[in-house]
Amino acid sequence: MGKTELKIDADLLAQAEAAGVLTERVVERALREALLAASGPAATAAAADARAAKWAEENAEAIADYNRRIRERGVFSTGLRTW
Repeated sequence: MGKTELKIDADLLAQAEAAGVLTERVVERALREALLAASGPAATAAAADARAAKWAEENAEAIADYNRRIRERGVFSTGLRTW
């Protein structure tokens, strides 16, 4: 990745660095958010759907295990419910 120059308030940058803020990550995150916002709500919703699908895929094994346990043992509150 090449070097890029940005003009940032020097005092603000010094405060962030003193606080341990990783300014490169903050700038990248802010740029990503700005691009999503500029893309409009449909792009934002599509990005959220993509993140949700990725999360579900990454956690599919744990979800299946949880569902199996519930089928076999039920939920902990079964004996406590009054309805």
